[in-house]
Amino acid sequence: MKTISAAQVRQAVKELYLKASFALPDDVVNALQNAAAAEHSPLGREALEVALENCRAAFEGGLPLCQDTGLACVFVEWGQEVMVVGGDFTQAVQAGILEATAQGYLRASVLDPLTGINTNTNTPAPVHVTPAPGEVFRIDVAPKGGGSENKGRVAMLTPAEGLAGAVDFVVETVKLAGGAPCPPVIVGVGLGGNMETCAILAKKALLRKIGAPQENEKLKEFENLCLQRINSLGIGPQGLGGRHTALAVFALSAPCHIASFPVAVALQCHVARHFGKNL
Repeated sequence: MKTISAAQVRQAVKELYLKASFALPDDVVNALQNAAAAEHSPLGREALEVALENCRAAFEGGLPLCQDTGLACVFVEWGQEVMVVGGDFTQAVQAGILEATAQGYLRASVLDPLTGINTNTNTPAPVHVTPAPGEVFRIDVAPKGGGSENKGRVAMLTPAEGLAGAVDFVVETVKLAGGAPCPPVIVGVGLGGNMETCAILAKKALLRKIGAPQENEKLKEFENLCLQRINSLGIGPQGLGGRHTALAVFALSAPCHIASFPVAVALQCHVARHFGKNL
């Protein structure tokens, strides 16, 4: 049995939230650079160049990538041969978020929806735990800003609408969002499961690296078709027009009830912040 201390969990979450707030993953930077080089719209190309300059300035100056430092969504893959000792796991995760918020001077963006009172700690953060075999214990932290989060959607399609209907829904979601989620976006899609699991799948799909292969051929075809149609909308970087409305479409699926076809779309802005580590 492998043991991990609650203090290790707290420190890992703290480090990952801070890192994600100040630096973009290399795959996202490379995708933005490639888009800037290929964008035919002068305004769209300029928007991409400004985005890249912002990333450089944030990293070099130790400043947040965006004033909206986001609600940190935490994903944990927890092996059955791993035990967290020396404290409560959930409390350790929330303590890591709280400490990162204070150390990094991150904007307090979490409030009670009933009273409007800000917690001033960016907690509680949503935590999703996936059981796994063996001794794996991986934590991913993905801060998500309100601009892109607000444009997410869930639809309970009928089985008759099928994948074609799912593609239409994904494209419609991006079209309705326009420039609000700060494109070029990364589009996470959850197919199947039920109403809540498809939404979690969509959010989890955003953790995939741009350029990483999709092993399921049907999902690969689905992703490519969605991306092609989205980038033909002409919304472009920051909604200024161009061919780069989305950098990627990532999809995950799960079996669903025979009478339902749940579909969820999670949009991530071009500041696609997420980092993870194995403990």
